[in-house]
Amino acid sequence: MIMASKAITNGIGVQVEDTKICVVMVGLPARGKSFIAQKAQRYLQWLSIPAQVFNVGNYRRNDAPQPTADFFDMNNTEGERKRRAAAEAAVADMLAWLRSGGVVGILDATNSTKERRKWVLDTCNAHGVEVLFVESKCDDEDLIMANVRDVKTTSPDYKGQDPEKAAQDFRNRIKMYEKIYETIGGDDSEEDQYTYLKLMDVSKQVIINRIQDYLQSRVVYYLMNLHIRPRSIWLSRHGESMYNLDGRIGGDTLLSPRGEAYARKLPELVRQSVGDDRPLTVWTSTLKRTIATSRFLPSHYNQLQWKALDELDSGVCDGLTYQEIKDRYPDDFAARDEDKYNYRYRGGESYRDVVIRLEPIIMEVERSEDILIVTHQAVLRCIYAYFMKKDHTRSPWMNVPLHTLIKLTPKAYGTVEERWEANIPAVSTWRAKGSTAKHENPTPDSL
Repeated sequence: MIMASKAITNGIGVQVEDTKICVVMVGLPARGKSFIAQKAQRYLQWLSIPAQVFNVGNYRRNDAPQPTADFFDMNNTEGERKRRAAAEAAVADMLAWLRSGGVVGILDATNSTKERRKWVLDTCNAHGVEVLFVESKCDDEDLIMANVRDVKTTSPDYKGQDPEKAAQDFRNRIKMYEKIYETIGGDDSEEDQYTYLKLMDVSKQVIINRIQDYLQSRVVYYLMNLHIRPRSIWLSRHGESMYNLDGRIGGDTLLSPRGEAYARKLPELVRQSVGDDRPLTVWTSTLKRTIATSRFLPSHYNQLQWKALDELDSGVCDGLTYQEIKDRYPDDFAARDEDKYNYRYRGGESYRDVVIRLEPIIMEVERSEDILIVTHQAVLRCIYAYFMKKDHTRSPWMNVPLHTLIKLTPKAYGTVEERWEANIPAVSTWRAKGSTAKHENPTPDSL
């Protein structure tokens, strides 16, 4: 659900009018609803729009932590009572959260009948909340089974259970829902008056109905670019640069000898992490050090340069050390430490600015597969924060070390992270608040 109690300015710099919107997931189990809900929340939070998922299953687990498929039989009176109570509790908490200043709430459940959807709509409208339904409808058996395998290993419903028995029970649960499932809308349906987005077979076909305002359109545009096929994204900083050695920021400098060694080692790390020889698409910035880092990757990798992946523009401070910045611009040095995410260098950028220019990159990543991004510290922090759901105020202080390959694999209930170390020494470019050290070791809370 999305709800705003007053006009706000979103992360794209556009004022969002006074509005309250409820985004309601619709669809059978194993259709990627929780995955979509989590991704929508991360995207909106990344743009500094407060968002929260209200998963009805989490509420239901208070009374029925690991039920069998029979619990979801519509003829099971006690199961139906508990599931209805869970839905009511989730909606009540969501409305209270929105009243307290939340902007985006997402109701994650099957909402598989017209009766249930009408109840959600009427409840929200009674509180002045608009409703946007998002249905994920999929008949691709391979994709459904891939989602079943994902859920049986990651869902709290099957924690500690035999994987094959869990998969069979989950398939039986799907059959229970198939008996009563009604797709949204249709000929002469009252639901044709609803606002909804229907994603068919992993967005091969998209149906949009009665989208009303700017914020709804942003959510819809983002969700249209999602796909729920299993995939990973690889991230790497450039190799150590000459400026890194000197503790200088920005610039368009060359790699150090150790940075060159990392560039030569990167193809091996990538092959280890991919697990086979399938080609990746490689995105770099337009700056020398990222292009040089990726130049030894296999020739059948398609390499593209993106201006949007260039390092944060440090304006008049470009090429300076932090000590020089503090000496020349003491007020700016203190202001950046006070609010590093929003501080904009004179003639340069802030982390918030970087997020705004990265939005097209995120959209392209979400509709693509097998992407390796070789970029810079601040840019990588912003991309990493998006995938790992990090608070924007914390992201500028995260440690993202040199000479490390990061593999991120989005799942229904979170993102799995793996790291491959090149074991090639490099300086630390992390800096603590108030520090002017050229190189210092990160603290545990920066990891």
